[in-house]
Order: sequence, then C-alpha cells, then structure tokens
Amino acid sequence: MGVSGVVLVLVAAVLWGTVGPAQVWAGSGAHPVSLGAARMLVGGLLLAVVMVRPAGLRTLLVRGVRRWVMVSVLVTAAFQVCFLQAVERSGAALATASAFGVVPVVTGVCGLVLSGERQSGRWSAGTLCAVVGVGLLLLPSGEGRADALGVVFGVMAGASFGVYIAATKEVGARGGDLDTAAPVSVLCAGLMVSPFLLVAPEGLFTARGAALVGWLALGTTALGYLLFTRGVGRLSAATVGTLSLAEPLVATALGVVLLGERPGPVAVAGGVLLLGGLVAVSVPGRRRTVVPEPRPEPVGR
Repeated sequence: MGVSGVVLVLVAAVLWGTVGPAQVWAGSGAHPVSLGAARMLVGGLLLAVVMVRPAGLRTLLVRGVRRWVMVSVLVTAAFQVCFLQAVERSGAALATASAFGVVPVVTGVCGLVLSGERQSGRWSAGTLCAVVGVGLLLLPSGEGRADALGVVFGVMAGASFGVYIAATKEVGARGGDLDTAAPVSVLCAGLMVSPFLLVAPEGLFTARGAALVGWLALGTTALGYLLFTRGVGRLSAATVGTLSLAEPLVATALGVVLLGERPGPVAVAGGVLLLGGLVAVSVPGRRRTVVPEPRPEPVGR
C-alpha cells in the first residue's frame, strides 16, 4: 500500500468533509440540487483547465473504458443530488456519517466482484472499527434532528460514491487516463443537473451563496478531486473506501467548532473508534523479512 496514495486520499477526504458544515454554516438558502450543479460546473471547469489532455480524452473513448466513464458520470450526479439533500434535511454531521458509513462495504464488494480484491485481516478489523464508530455517530442525541428521508438520501449518496471509486479504478485498469476522467465525470454530471439552475437559482447569487459555491468548487471539487485522482490509482478500492471515512470525522469536528454542536459521550466514543479504524487501515504493516537458511556444505569438499 503506497503511503503517498494514503496521504493524498486522506487530504481529499478532509476537504470533502467540509462540504456539509460549509453548506449549513453559510446559510445561503440555495436549493441543494442547484448548489450541486454550480459546484460541479465551476469545479469541473477548473479541473479541466489543469488536468485534461487531448491524448487523455482519446483513452476515454475506447469501448471498455467508455462504459465505466458513463457509470462514473451517473453516480457523480447521483452523489451530489443525494448528499446535499441529506445535508439540507439532516444536518452536516448526520448526513456525512450516514453517507460514508456505507462506502467501505460498497467498495469492498465492488473490488471483490470486479477485480477479485481480497482484503487482509488488518483491513477488515480497521474497517469494522471505523464503521461501528460511524454507527455511534449516527445515534440520535438530545439535540439531533434525525430525518428518515435525510438518512436515506445519505445512504444513497454513499452507495453512489462507493460505485464511483470502483468505476474510477476500472477506468484506470483498462488504460483510461484518470487525470482526464475526473473532470469529464464532474463536468458531465454538472450538465445533467444544470436545469435546476434555471428552476431554482435562489440563494446562489448572494454574497453568501457565491462564497459557498467558490469554496465548494475550488477547495472541495477542483483540489479535492485532483488529490483523490492522484491517490486512488495507488490503492485498492476497498482501502480508498475505508479512508473516505475521514469525512464524517471532519464533519463532526467542524460541527463542534463552527456550528456549536455538542456531541455526547457515545458520539465521542464513536469518533475515537473511527479514528482508530482509520489509523489501522492507513499505517502500513510491518514487512516480514525472510532470512534464507544456510545451505549445507557438500560432503567431501
């Protein structure tokens, strides 16, 4: 497992963990789907300027690659719509926890089915620990405003992101240029949901709305996807899925710092378990060095 890949994916997850808290903190009143469309269009354009190459575009048109690029476009659009709806209905911490709690399961299954990836006991233990931690973060508190439909949107978002990770791995494995695939996926997904910009533009063109779109597009989309794309090719799909659990940890921490949320003892224990699981998956295990036994000297020489 590449340490640099782990660092890149973790930093991307930290950036993505700011999406929900930023949406709540800004209080722009923008429709979640319109906000997602603006984020993807602006962020996708920035990504395209930095990452797209003509030669890379040609690799995405190959039949075996093209199919997985289309899958990544669809699930990117689904993730944006579902996740921002979940934040709107359930709040930043609950939406992020419900979404990314299912990602390791989805990526683990996809990796096994598509690539035959079999995970180590260390990954299984770390992932179990992290998922239990997310489950504790999901438990309702006295101040929580749990919304069943919001949790459903969160789970759908997490499943979409898990499939996106698997699709990205397939694009790379089949010879597609990942640096080009990321902006293509984000831009095309933004175009799919762009009609909402005409139907519900409220809140986007205020100072708060513009600042929110700016951060989501530049920090969490352009920079986040750039780092993620550079790291995902060096790791298994299941490992990437588990590392994405850093997002609910960041969202919970920002909820305390920026939004004045006060997690109870159970949520604190969940955060500790989640952090422990991430450390278990992120830190490389010791490599066992096999010392060859000395060969016996031939008799009579």
